[in-house]
Amino acid sequence: MKKPHLFAPGPTAVPPEVLLTMAHPIPHHRAPEFEALLAEVREGLKSLFQTTEEVLLFAASGTGGMEASVVNTLSPGEEVLVIQAGKFGERWGEICQAYGISFTPIDIPYGKAVDPTLVATALEKDPKIAAVFCTHSETSTGVLHDIHAIAQVVRKTSTFLVVDAITSLGIVDLPMDAWGLDVVVGGSQKALMLPPGLTMVGVSQKAWAAVERSRLPKYYFDFAAERKNLLENQSHFTPAISLVVGLRETLGMIRNEGLQHVFRRHERLAVAMRAGVTALGLELFAERPSPAVTTVKVPQGVDGGAIVKTLRAKHGVTIAGGQGSMKGKIFRLATMGYADSSDVVVALSALELTLSELGYPIKVGEGIRAAQEVLHRVPED
Repeated sequence: MKKPHLFAPGPTAVPPEVLLTMAHPIPHHRAPEFEALLAEVREGLKSLFQTTEEVLLFAASGTGGMEASVVNTLSPGEEVLVIQAGKFGERWGEICQAYGISFTPIDIPYGKAVDPTLVATALEKDPKIAAVFCTHSETSTGVLHDIHAIAQVVRKTSTFLVVDAITSLGIVDLPMDAWGLDVVVGGSQKALMLPPGLTMVGVSQKAWAAVERSRLPKYYFDFAAERKNLLENQSHFTPAISLVVGLRETLGMIRNEGLQHVFRRHERLAVAMRAGVTALGLELFAERPSPAVTTVKVPQGVDGGAIVKTLRAKHGVTIAGGQGSMKGKIFRLATMGYADSSDVVVALSALELTLSELGYPIKVGEGIRAAQEVLHRVPED
């Protein structure tokens, strides 16, 4: 028997106490019990997003939140700017294209971070651009983009900023109000330590003005209708009840740990993972690494697919390979959500054994040693 370990960048591990909570009998979503629960969740999400605005909830994956952000803020004939530096940045463009929205891409090579001056130049060149769509933590490449700097550029204009924070929310500091972020999209299956199926969207007053002007078709993903119901601790349509029950539990865990401590924990684990990987002679892929996921170049002479397959089949460890053009060229180790020091050690131990079994010359124990030196040097709060 192999004990399963989940180190993929979503879905992530779910704490046992959360699973037990979601196994309780399901309340009716129009009953006072659920209304009281949703009131707690509303306040917890505001704290997580660091906003005074309402955070909308939909039963969907993070992509649903992305699509909702497009259809609720734009109208036919408007033009937008899309930062494409990975598969999820490209997804913004694909959604815009599906709804007939013209977009100007800022194409960044995979593994590189976007230079905020490129955004400034594009907005100066075309002041008619209605919105900038970007990704904070690009899961496909492991890059963390400088959203704060981008926001400083955009907030000086009439353009609004839409951020895919699905793999950064609850992992790195992202103060929605303080930075002037207009639409922020999250997902349940990352740092929120839940199964997939919930997306949450924070919307600023600047973005609500765009919502009022929007003329793209929408029905289920209707921000105005959802906010109207949410203010009465209701949902417009039947919600993902068990996931909302679990969300109250995980938001409470985050609150009890302290948001800033959560950020420091993720950074500590990521630094240790990077140290362990490089000690094995491997090369990191991202020039500005996200603490959500450590992305590693597949060493020459090794089958990248075999690394992922061997870890899962022989050692019970699930990680992710590369996507699209990066398939077989990189692999990704996530340390987000329900993760601690022991997870770094387990992941690196399995990686060392796997690389050795695949014939890559390493000294077993070197990665673990380097990671533990970081964990010892940077103790938990």
